[in-house]
Amino acid sequence: MELNLSPKFAQKIFEGEGGTYYSWSSSEYELLKEAKVGGGRLVLQPRGFAFPHYSDSNKIGYVLQGSGGVVGMVYPQASQEVVLKLKAGDIIPVPFRAISWWYNDGDSELVVVFLGETSKTYVPGEFTYFLLAGAQGILGGFSTEFNSRAYNLNNEEVEKLAKSQAGVLLIKLPDGKKMPQPCKNSTTDKMVYNIDAASPDFHVQNAGLLTSLTEKKFPFIGEVGLSAILVKLEGNAMSSPVYAADSSVRVIYVAKGSGRIQVVGINGASVLDTKLKAGHLCVVPRFFVASTIADGEGMEYLSMITATRPLFGEFTGETSVWGALSPQVIQASLNLTPEFEQVFRAKIKKSTILVPPQD
Repeated sequence: MELNLSPKFAQKIFEGEGGTYYSWSSSEYELLKEAKVGGGRLVLQPRGFAFPHYSDSNKIGYVLQGSGGVVGMVYPQASQEVVLKLKAGDIIPVPFRAISWWYNDGDSELVVVFLGETSKTYVPGEFTYFLLAGAQGILGGFSTEFNSRAYNLNNEEVEKLAKSQAGVLLIKLPDGKKMPQPCKNSTTDKMVYNIDAASPDFHVQNAGLLTSLTEKKFPFIGEVGLSAILVKLEGNAMSSPVYAADSSVRVIYVAKGSGRIQVVGINGASVLDTKLKAGHLCVVPRFFVASTIADGEGMEYLSMITATRPLFGEFTGETSVWGALSPQVIQASLNLTPEFEQVFRAKIKKSTILVPPQD
């Protein structure tokens, strides 16, 4: 089985005065289709407004930039929407059954990257959105008769309802237009998690930090069946080789900096050895082993995992699989002398999942 794992940049799908939406195409990056995952990126200008919509995929949104983000969400059978504040570092799960709208109430761009699974999507490896409003909205698809009877409106009122908004996907609202304010209660804490501000699981001096976000820490992420890991590598530091032992897929989005990634797959073959740059999306297939090294400027990336409580196999550190194997098995498997096996084992025990630069 030959897979092209080369990382890709997103393609521009729509651009208007209110902002831009980008998506990764499964026709260009076929691994998205095979792995049943996808990604998109929303850039809202100040007063940019993305129409209410729902989609055919579970996903998480990670706020890369901005401090004035506002998102409204409505669940089926709910009597009112929940309005939440968003800022850089926030992660918000977006279940496929939820209707959401997005607004930039700040003075600078609001940038959100969406990563999700696409096992139930119409286009494998991509998100499909169903808009409630605008030129591509659901209202415009129904006839005047159907809308009239459904909403108890006359024909003139139906025309006004269905065709007053000529915008597509997202628009820029005029100055002075008021939008709903975020909820001032504990709802935000239950539905939004700032992974940038969270205590890291691992923090290694001169190497960086690793912060995981699972259902155990943040129950709402269980609604989408996903989890996330944020890795911040300092200059020339390394994230040691790991694999997903639970058959989950990892989707890596590079938020800042640059570096290098190597992935080893079936039969010990090197299936990827390439440069990673900010804006790249990279998919690590099930059971494949991946490792990264940052360039001198460092590198930050978010990994989305298609499991709520992922289980990783590690090759270094206290929980290394090498360290768990008996000395005799390692000696026989790697054809090592007992003396060198002891050296290898001692080195493993002193290693960490994040590795500082070599002297």
